[in-house]
Amino acid sequence: MAVNKLKNDSGFKKELRIIEAFSIASGAMISSGIFVLPGIAFAKAGPAVFLSYFFASVIASMGMLSQAELISAMPKAGGDYFYITRSLGPAVGTVNGLLNWFSLSLKSSFALVGIGAFANVFLGFPPRIVGVAFCLLFLFLNLLGTKKASRFQVYLVISLLVFMVFYIFGGLPRVSIRNYEHFMPYGFGKVLATSGFVFISYGGLLKVAALAEEVKNPGKTIPQSMILSLFVVGFLYMMIVFTTTGILSPERFKGTLTPISDGAEVFLGSGGRYLFSLAAVIAFFTTANAGIMAASRYPLALSRDRLLPSFLLKTSRKNNIPYISIMITGGFIIVSLFLKLEVFVKAASTIMIFTYIFACLSVIILRESKLVNYQPVFKVPFYPWMQIFGMLGYGALIFEMGLEAVGISGGLALIGIGIYLVYGKKKSLKEYALLYLIRRITARELVTRDLEDELREIIRKRDEITIDRFDRLVEKSVVLDIEEEMTYDEFFRLVSKELSNRLKMPDGEIYNILIKREKESSTAITPTVAIPHIVIPGEKKFDILIARAKSGICFTENAPSVKIIFVLAGSRDERNFHLRALSSIAQIIHDPGFQDKWMSAKTLEDLRDIILLGKRTRA
Repeated sequence: MAVNKLKNDSGFKKELRIIEAFSIASGAMISSGIFVLPGIAFAKAGPAVFLSYFFASVIASMGMLSQAELISAMPKAGGDYFYITRSLGPAVGTVNGLLNWFSLSLKSSFALVGIGAFANVFLGFPPRIVGVAFCLLFLFLNLLGTKKASRFQVYLVISLLVFMVFYIFGGLPRVSIRNYEHFMPYGFGKVLATSGFVFISYGGLLKVAALAEEVKNPGKTIPQSMILSLFVVGFLYMMIVFTTTGILSPERFKGTLTPISDGAEVFLGSGGRYLFSLAAVIAFFTTANAGIMAASRYPLALSRDRLLPSFLLKTSRKNNIPYISIMITGGFIIVSLFLKLEVFVKAASTIMIFTYIFACLSVIILRESKLVNYQPVFKVPFYPWMQIFGMLGYGALIFEMGLEAVGISGGLALIGIGIYLVYGKKKSLKEYALLYLIRRITARELVTRDLEDELREIIRKRDEITIDRFDRLVEKSVVLDIEEEMTYDEFFRLVSKELSNRLKMPDGEIYNILIKREKESSTAITPTVAIPHIVIPGEKKFDILIARAKSGICFTENAPSVKIIFVLAGSRDERNFHLRALSSIAQIIHDPGFQDKWMSAKTLEDLRDIILLGKRTRA
């Protein structure tokens, strides 16, 4: 008889709601992409440039939706670093984590330079000194706590959105149709190519993923905030660029680096120019603040996995903020303010595009690995075509970035690999989904279930699952995986032997009770599910046995091939819990995907986890 038998971190406060998550994602996007780039983009594409922003948002959505699925399954600090490590391994994860920390820090630095530039134009202050001062301000805010920093972000973003809506409604009546003549002077191909140029405008969208552990109900909140942010900001971008095209002459539009301030001057006078220069400064504020919040979580996440030194894990006692990681990030940003940023920022954009590619690839690997505990709350539609087209599109964007940016990114990646080989490889032994996929293809045993166990605990924290008595019984229960077909009589004999020592009863007595109960009325509740439940002598006795019968167990003519069996045995004084256990099982097996997951589970522990993570009401 072929039978397999099994005998049996952080503590971040979840303070961010959807409004804060939306503000972090939106504020990180609204920056130079709309306040500086439109004029340059107009020179490349002509009046159809607003379509370039639309196509860029469509391309961004492919990676964003993959990110949303992944972060809904694994809402951990470090965002994309965490799921890339669990998908592609610690070597790729180390490189990705370090490069994204570098990229986000540089984007914050670039935003601070923008603040300094406006301060220099209007107030005459040295731009880099202003940048340092504001960097210290945002560091102070972040050290006070994520809630305070995010609340500040909400106020900034709301004011910024008001400015943008006001600009659209104020500018549309002044639009001249003549400015849209020669709509695509350089052809549709140039409009598409320009979408790659303005793609960076949507780069901040993913920053909120790095703060996943600090978000309430992250499985739903983060995907919702990301989708809402892309829709709102993408729509406002298109309308603002369309409006600016209509109110500025082509000659003036293509030559300006302050297009929105120039447009506001047309319908509001000189005061409008100053007003929307202030809006640009607010936009840079939101980008810098969100960048520091997000970037500082990467060293922390790497340190948790022992890929960087442990001192980066230190958090403040009062509000549990990773102050060491925040201060190191701030220090790097201040130093980078005095570097030549343009080339590095282009490289940072290339890194961001690679992150989108890794997100698409990670979804494919995690789904095809058939991990039982990969259970995203949000799932990307049109799988795998969304990921395939996304990767092709991002590959084209990287080509557009040029050899210099790709070369710098490659050099930084080599540094990351070096850090992993020298430090992380010796200390971190994390399992990853690619090994499970290889196991599935080759039937070779390459894994120890560490990743499944980790994902189970992530789901428990994500869904705020309280472990109750039923869970504790399932964790210790006997799980059987029966290969061959048998009758219920044969099955009950097997069950009686398994439960004899656990219930401290002769197996013959257990068998007789099971047979007697079955003859009273069949315990097969559906053609594929049976729940034999018996009352046994004694007090304070209760046990559960779980079985999968791959070839089926014949209970009745109506249930000749039962594959899912739960055996419950309890004394009379456990009657109330007996009923609760039956209710729990009924809720779990009524999940629409339960039977497919049950039959495709690879191991006995997978079967156990399907029960432990089943959707049900807990005591």
